[in-house]
Amino acid sequence: MAARKTKTPVIEIQARPGLPLGMPAATFLRDYWQKRPLLIRGAFSDFQTPLQPEDLAGLACEEGALARLISHDRATDGWTVRTGPFQEEEFPGMPDHDWTLLVQDVDKWDPDVRALVGHFDFLPRWRMDDVMISFAATGGSVGAHVDQYDVFLLQGYGHRRWQIDASESIKGKRPPLDFRDDVELKLLRRFKPTHDWVLAPGDMLYLPPNVPHNGVAEDPCLTFSFGMRAPASAELISDYLDTLIMDADESIRYQDPDLKVPEDPNEIDVVAMNRVVAALNAIRMNDPDKLGDWFGRFITTYRAAGEVMAHGEPVPREEVEAALGADLALQRHPWSRMAWRRAKRGASLYCSGLEFALSVKDAQLLAATELLGAPLYQKLSAKGRDAVHALLAGGHYQLLDPNAVDDEDGYDDEGPEDAVAEYAIVDASDTVEVVEDEDVRADVHEVTIHDDGIEVIVDFDDSDDQDDAGPTDGSPRR
Repeated sequence: MAARKTKTPVIEIQARPGLPLGMPAATFLRDYWQKRPLLIRGAFSDFQTPLQPEDLAGLACEEGALARLISHDRATDGWTVRTGPFQEEEFPGMPDHDWTLLVQDVDKWDPDVRALVGHFDFLPRWRMDDVMISFAATGGSVGAHVDQYDVFLLQGYGHRRWQIDASESIKGKRPPLDFRDDVELKLLRRFKPTHDWVLAPGDMLYLPPNVPHNGVAEDPCLTFSFGMRAPASAELISDYLDTLIMDADESIRYQDPDLKVPEDPNEIDVVAMNRVVAALNAIRMNDPDKLGDWFGRFITTYRAAGEVMAHGEPVPREEVEAALGADLALQRHPWSRMAWRRAKRGASLYCSGLEFALSVKDAQLLAATELLGAPLYQKLSAKGRDAVHALLAGGHYQLLDPNAVDDEDGYDDEGPEDAVAEYAIVDASDTVEVVEDEDVRADVHEVTIHDDGIEVIVDFDDSDDQDDAGPTDGSPRR
C-alpha cells in the first residue's frame, strides 16, 4: 500500500466571518502555533486603528513610556538607536523616510489598545506580554531579525511589506541565525526570504519563535505587535532556586550514615552522588503546589512594565463599599497582571507576584474582571472581598466613576502609575460617615461627585440581616 501523503498546511489564508484566524482556533493551535508562520488576510475586518501616529509620538514623550527611535542610513547600511523619552519638538523635524518609532506596553496606557488583547483569548491570557506599536515613515524598518517568542503582527494603518524566511517549517532547513557585529541592534548577518507580502489594515502575520523576518513601510504606517511571554529556562531555574533557597529547611543536609571505608578517599563515587540526589530530592523541587505557586507569582511579574505602588492611606472598607453601592467601581491598575490555578483546596489567585488562597469561583471572577462594580463585588465570598481590599490597599485597584472621562489623550500627566485611561479617579477618603452599629444597613440615597471627592447621602434602616461574609485573613504573600 502506498504511503499516505500528509498535506502541508497553507501559509496564507483569508479570514472568514466568525473565523478571524481563517480556521477554528483549535486547528490553528494544532497546525501553526510554534510550528509555522501564517498570514491571515482580513483577520480584523474593517479595522480602524484606536491610536493615531501623533498619539504614539505623544506617548513616546512620556517619562514612564518605553520608546525607541531607529533610523537607517541606506547609503552606508548604518543603523542608529535612540531611547526615549523624547521631546515633542523632535518629531516635526524628522525626515519623511527611513525611521521607525517603537513604543512598548501601549496596552498599559490606552484602554482601546488593551481591549484588542481580548481577541487572543484562544491563548492563555498570562502568556500575553504586551502590545508594542510601531510607527514607520516610508522605508522605515528595524532590519532583518528574529524574536525569541511568538508574535502576532497586526497592520493598523498604512501598508508594510513583510519578508520572512519560512525555510525551516516548509523545507525542514534551519536558516542561519548569526548576527551582525557592526550595529547596536541584533540584526541577521544573512537573510534570504522565502515569502514576500504587503499587509493592509486588518491583515495579521503570525510568527513562531526564531523565524527570520523583515518589515519595511511602503508608506507611513502603524503596526501592532502582540508579543507573548517566553521566559528562558535559565530565568525559570534562577528564580525558582531563589524561592527554594529562601524557603529551604536548614535541617535538610547531605547525610551518609551508611558510609563505608572508601577505596580512594579522593574519589567522589557513585554512592556519594546518590546521596547528593537524595538531599536535593528532599527539598521537593517537584512539589506541584510549591512549583505552581512559585510560577503563578513569577509569571505575573515577568517582564512587568512597572511596579504598582500604593498611594496614600488605604480607603476604609466601609467607604469603598458605600461608593460601590453608589455606582462607582474598582478599576484594576493597567500594570497589574492576574492569573489563577487550581490548588489542592480551592484555587490560588496571583496578582503581580502576590498570592491569595480563594475559591475557584472567586479566583476566576477576579482574574477575568478589570472593572469591578457592586453586582460582581456582591458575588464574591468573604475571602474574595478581603483579597479585593488587600489589592486596593496595594494600588492594584483604583476607585473611579466609570461614567466620567479623564484626559482626552487616554493618560494623565502623572505617567502610567496614575493612568486609568478614560476614567476619572475618585478619592473616596474622608467623604462618607460610617455608622458603627453592626445592625444598621446603609442604603445609598444620593451621590454627588466633587473635584475633591464624593458626597454620599444614605438612608439607614435597622435590620437584623447580616452580611454573609465576615472578615477573614486576606493578606497576600510574595
